Amino acid sequence: MSDQSQSPTDADATTVDLPLSGIRVLEFCHTIMGPSCGLVLADLGAEVIKVEPAPLGDRTRNLKGFVAGTFAYFNRNKKSIGIDLKSEEGRAFAHAMIRDADVLVENYAPGTAERIGLGYEEVSKLNPRLIYCTLKGFLPGPYETRPALDEVVQYMAGLAYMTGEPGKPMRAGASIVDILGGVFGAMAILTALRQRDRTGLGAKVGSALFETAAFLVGQHMAGEAATGIPAKPMPVRGRSWAIYETFRTGDDEIVFVGITSDRHWAAFCKAFGQEALLTDPRYTTNEKRLTEHGALQAIIAGIAAGYSRQAFMDILVANAIPAAPVATPGDLFEDPHLNANNWLVETSLVRGGTAKLPRLPMFIDELALGIRMQPPALGEHTHELATRHGLSDEDVKRLLGAQILA
Repeated sequence: MSDQSQSPTDADATTVDLPLSGIRVLEFCHTIMGPSCGLVLADLGAEVIKVEPAPLGDRTRNLKGFVAGTFAYFNRNKKSIGIDLKSEEGRAFAHAMIRDADVLVENYAPGTAERIGLGYEEVSKLNPRLIYCTLKGFLPGPYETRPALDEVVQYMAGLAYMTGEPGKPMRAGASIVDILGGVFGAMAILTALRQRDRTGLGAKVGSALFETAAFLVGQHMAGEAATGIPAKPMPVRGRSWAIYETFRTGDDEIVFVGITSDRHWAAFCKAFGQEALLTDPRYTTNEKRLTEHGALQAIIAGIAAGYSRQAFMDILVANAIPAAPVATPGDLFEDPHLNANNWLVETSLVRGGTAKLPRLPMFIDELALGIRMQPPALGEHTHELATRHGLSDEDVKRLLGAQILA
């Protein structure tokens, strides 16, 4: 945790009985979707055991480019063990772990879990109370055996079409489908655990990338159905509000302003000394302002150009007008709101050093949903977990030497 003074919701996370304390999760996952699911469960208190392939571990530990921080971000509060699931002894040990687990999460390619002895039909016989969560590219149907990636389904589901300019589809600026798909997986798991409380039996649950992307685009599907007009990409979408766009300030910075109600409009006019606009019959309602958008946009652009970004933002915020500067991800490290109550938690990075990264965007009374354990080194908990499941110190040493464990 950060050294800042803590609010009641940031009490010592190691001493609080969290909602999922006592729930044991085996995470057979890599990259983003599966680890996102495990992250939610881990932050809520579950013992999440990340099962990595021996001897090299999760490949996202070493990825570069825009996903270079993936492992550190999505794997806090988890334990790590490396197992060679292609070996007979490795599979046998994985089965031993499954027998006393509450949840298994896997996001292998279609057919892989079954091939290595981790398919639902096989493991549910080992543990009838097991909640088995499968995270795939597609839910059952004609596409279910196709490979998928976050970006692939953004194009398939129309999300890239909606994000980019006409003729220039563009993926969203974060792995939103992977992450939300993982969150939906966690929701399915929590629901199945509640059901198990009543029935005593486990269940197979799951989520998928394509259907998650379709869910995101559903609002545009509904709009098209309601109006009969095909959805247009966001840069050229039809207007609902007269002012809902960016303006350049006098110091060549950019600020978004959203005037979505008559109250906002009145506040804007009074804040910037434009009372004449407030009484101008061309602008008295949102519908009239929409008709006069071109003229109104030019007027507000002129106002914005007379202020620095900070001065313009100060006035907008002071008058409760929706507005935002154009921030970069790096700006969030020192964001005063995120730092005020430890909504960022100090996290160890794979290659050394630490960074303040976002925690779950929720609170439950005064429980601390922060960091109890830093992202684990490969096999950091192998000895603990192996001996818990009946292996002797000599067994562990032998299996490590044979690279069946890591």
